[in-house]
Amino acid sequence: MNFKTLIMGASCAVGLALSPLSAMAQNLVYLVQPEPPSLASFLSTSGPIGLVAPKIYDGLFDYDNDLNIVPSLAESYEVSEDGKTVTFKLREGVQWHDGAPFTSADVAFTVMEVLKKVHPRGPNSFREVSSIDTPDDFTAVFNLDNPAPYMLRALSAYESPIVPKHLLDGTDIRSSDLGTNPVGTGAFTFTEWKKGQYIRLDKNENYWKPGLPLIERIVGRFVPDASTRTAAMENGEVMYGAYGAIPNIDAVRLREMDGFSVTTDGYSMINPMALIEFNTTKPPFDNPAMRRAVSLVMDRQFLIDNIWFGYGKPATSALSSNFDKVGLYKSGLPNYPATGDLEAAIKELDDAGIMPDGDGVRASITIDLIPYGEDWRRAGEYMKQAMKPLGIEVELRYEDVPTWLNRIYADYDFEMNVNYFYQLPDPVLGVHRHYGTDQIRQGTHFVNSSRYSNPELDALLNAGAQEPDAAKRAEIYGQIQTILATDMPVANLFEMEFLTVYNEKLADHATSALGAYGPFEKASVSE
Repeated sequence: MNFKTLIMGASCAVGLALSPLSAMAQNLVYLVQPEPPSLASFLSTSGPIGLVAPKIYDGLFDYDNDLNIVPSLAESYEVSEDGKTVTFKLREGVQWHDGAPFTSADVAFTVMEVLKKVHPRGPNSFREVSSIDTPDDFTAVFNLDNPAPYMLRALSAYESPIVPKHLLDGTDIRSSDLGTNPVGTGAFTFTEWKKGQYIRLDKNENYWKPGLPLIERIVGRFVPDASTRTAAMENGEVMYGAYGAIPNIDAVRLREMDGFSVTTDGYSMINPMALIEFNTTKPPFDNPAMRRAVSLVMDRQFLIDNIWFGYGKPATSALSSNFDKVGLYKSGLPNYPATGDLEAAIKELDDAGIMPDGDGVRASITIDLIPYGEDWRRAGEYMKQAMKPLGIEVELRYEDVPTWLNRIYADYDFEMNVNYFYQLPDPVLGVHRHYGTDQIRQGTHFVNSSRYSNPELDALLNAGAQEPDAAKRAEIYGQIQTILATDMPVANLFEMEFLTVYNEKLADHATSALGAYGPFEKASVSE
């Protein structure tokens, strides 16, 4: 029985097309939920892309679960005494999947022509990089205007994939064939994308890590229905589901069953935050009082306890409380109640003169929901109920991923969008993109869709990125959080804690700090 026969064999049982594990111990079938809009990880940080692309592309570094740097395409690096020059020594003998040699020219092209220009987070990650010298094929010298220590935390295959210059130079990068037919240097080569069903990757026989990857083939399955995904996990038809692919209500049940485990490992670099993006350019959310009222009425603890089954922590600021470890988080800010404050929310609207009409309605809105699973639908239903006593009538909208991305980040055709962002290891990498005027980048995903613009905040963001003194930097980010708690272009809801559900026959899937966004090159499946 060949691969395609295996794929097509079991569809009648649960709507999938997969084989029993016993017949495919060298293969890994995992859930990719939802289907990615493309595989252009150099253009979009959409989560489903991250579940596939880092297995095809490499970064300069990877990171272990203690966040230590692990050499990848860069074997070593050296930072000059003034912090303005970073020299990377690159690995020799690496080939692209099409056989072309990897060189320093690929690194320079990727950063200067791709990541700095079209990647959602690249303009911040590499904001201080003014040029890259390539004195030989295996040396890349980054010249910086100012020290940027955070940049060294943004060099994974997920965050900053190194792409082939010989296939992109002189082309329209945004419409490149690599979006559907990627060519990397990573552990697995792209083989097939069956729309609506699966993506297949095969072992890179010329991978630069001797003996790796251990698995011959990995298949990312798209299964729209949540109960079918859970059934597939229970039946052994898939072995791994991350980022909510298995709803928490089922994850806590599977956790008690023999042969399955649940872990929160593999998320230590991303600091995920559930949130609301408001369109600040048109009514009703061009009025900050409306934005503050919505934040005030939200019972964040209810969302965590009843939809995410206790996994999460109420948000209290524009920054995750995890930044308290480095002194950047500020507590005690207004408009972030853990359990909701309806009385304060009504007063906020009354004081702003936003009064109900004869039917008790102050505003009618549509909430767009991130189309990543049933938990978000349930969150939308809760919000609809929570906002009704405020006199806000709500319609919910749940679309496919490409349509949703286009609506929010290209057309700006929304009022209130429920989403989640990664704040990453430093605010420059994950937070600035939400609020900076320079991050209003139409057509770029996961940046400032609210189109919020505040010159005072812009100046503080720039100062925070460049300030080397820890105490002064903490003061700057305290001011930033104070402004954002009042202006509220984005209302953070809760700090997310994702669960990964996996079959215990699968080993070593979380050796990278990026977890499901990692390469899977050390993962193995027992018989």
